[in-house]
Parts: sequence; C-alpha cells; structure tokens
Amino acid sequence: MRGASGNRSALFLCLLFCAECEMVTKVFIDGEAGTTGLQIRSRLDTRRDLEFIQLTEANRKDAKARKDALNAADIVILCLPDDAAKEAATLIVNPHTRVIDASSAHRVSPGWVYGFPEMASVQRKIIREGKRVTNPGCYPTGAIALIRPLARAGIVPDSWPITINAVSGYSGGGKQMIAEFEDKTSSTHTDDAYRIYAMGLEHKHVPEIEQYSLLAQRPLFAPAVGRYAQGMIVEVPLQLWALPGAPSLTLVHETIAAAYEGERFVSVASLEESASLKGLDPEGLNGTNNMKLFVFGSETNKQARLVALLDNLGKGASAQAVQCMNIMLGLDEGLGVDLG
Repeated sequence: MRGASGNRSALFLCLLFCAECEMVTKVFIDGEAGTTGLQIRSRLDTRRDLEFIQLTEANRKDAKARKDALNAADIVILCLPDDAAKEAATLIVNPHTRVIDASSAHRVSPGWVYGFPEMASVQRKIIREGKRVTNPGCYPTGAIALIRPLARAGIVPDSWPITINAVSGYSGGGKQMIAEFEDKTSSTHTDDAYRIYAMGLEHKHVPEIEQYSLLAQRPLFAPAVGRYAQGMIVEVPLQLWALPGAPSLTLVHETIAAAYEGERFVSVASLEESASLKGLDPEGLNGTNNMKLFVFGSETNKQARLVALLDNLGKGASAQAVQCMNIMLGLDEGLGVDLG
C-alpha cells in the first residue's frame, strides 16, 4: 500500500510540475537594452511564470535569429524606435504570438488595441482578447484620463480648443536625452534646469490624444522637460465660464471621479485634498503604476486646472505594458507592475 501511495504522490507531483510548465509564458523583449525595455525586465525578473527569450549581442543584429525569437514567443514586447517597431511587427507570422508595442508606431493604427485599461469600461476585455496591443504614450495617458470623461459626458464639446501643458523628467527622451542631461562629456550636454520644446506644435503624441480623448479638433500640446530623471505632470486648464452651461468645478470633479471609481491604479483626489495642497511634486509617484488626478480651481471665478500625476516610465510606459500583459494572460493585472 505504501508503494501505491508513494506512486500516487509521485504522479501528483509530476502532474503538478507539468501543469506549472504549461503555465510558463515565453516572452521576448525586443529592445531590452533601452530605457523602457530595462524597466520592463526589472519588473518581470522575479516572475516564475515567465520564460525569457534572449539574444546574444551578436545575434541582435542577425535578422534570422531575431525573426526566430519574435515568432517563438507567446508575448513579444517591442521597445524600439518607431520604424524598427513597424519592421518587427511585419516579421511576426506566428498566429499565436501576441504583441505589445511600447513605441508610438501603432497607437492610431487600425487593428491595434489601445493599451490603457482604465480608459473605458470595455477596454480590459478588448485588451484581454487583443493580438496586437499598443502601449499609450506617457503624456497621452494623463491627458486622455482627464479629458475623455468630460468629452464623453458632453461637458467639454468635441470641438473645444483644448490646451495641454505638461512637464516630464528627461528619461522620457530616451538614451539620447538622458546623456544630454547626465553625461558631461557629451557634445550635447546641457545645464538647462527646465526647457520647453515642440514649439512648432508638432508632436507624435497629439494624434492619439485627439483620437482617444474623443476630440474632433487637434489639441494644443505644450510639453516641457525638467532637470530630473522621471515623473511627470500633465495639466489641462479650462475656462468653465466659457463652456456650454458653465459647468461647476464640482460637476467636473464628480464626472472625472465617477469614471475611475473602484480603479486600482487610477485615483482622483477629493476637492478638499486638492484645495489643501500648496504644490505638486512630479516625482511623487515614481516607481509605481499609479496615476492620481486632481481638479484644482475656483467656483467663484469659474476656472479649473485639471492635473494628472504619474511616472513617465511607470504608468506612462513600462508598468502599463506589464499591466496589459497580465490582462492578456488572464492574470492579476497588478502582478509586478511596481518596482521594489
């Protein structure tokens, strides 16, 4: 009897081991050495349910080896410049390989799912079933979170002249900008404490902000970079007196708060909390997948400042990609999204 019991125990352990093997997901991060790729990998390193496909330094430039890796994976995460991401997507012919693109190459492309889970009530289902998911930009994550609920409710007409002011840490510009701010031996090194850019009002994030904020007109986007590594503030000022019906600050807050009620990673500060603040630190949510929204303003003057606080490398990039991957795999979406 002991022998039979031992055999049953061995069989159970064998089946358990096999079940665990079947649950392992093969992941290939194409562009793992970049800023976003490194952050994604650091969030996934302790995951026992994942197996990483990695290329040697030499094989990264081998077209066949790269194509083989792309098609051997269950999940491919593209952390590449836009043109390289487009090329990589065309190399994937395995119908079972699913893709998360962290670049801006496919954010408004037909057939690609927008990977902002909290954007709409159906978005998680769409992401879960998606084969091609495009990670949102960092600035658009904040801007869309603020604008879309108001546009959907008709408080802000889709033709309204929206202005978005934002500041990000220099890591948002990738290796080149990081070197510009950190490497004193670089020919492009700068001592700037703060600077605006995209003064010609052309920026690759604008099309996705317009589309997913439900706007019919191009918003005016005014980005800036500060001398700190990561973290961002995205702001949308509104003249409430000029909007149809002159909505109250309370209505604006209630509408935004209702859109994210019960959400795990997107929260909305109460009007009382917002009124008590004397300032806001753009680095306040660094290392997390969290985003906090604020409605500042004056009922008397009928003016509002809508503000989103997030980590441009967290909810604005790598953490959101991990959240989307978890959703696609049917797992707890918070698994490994925060650093540390």
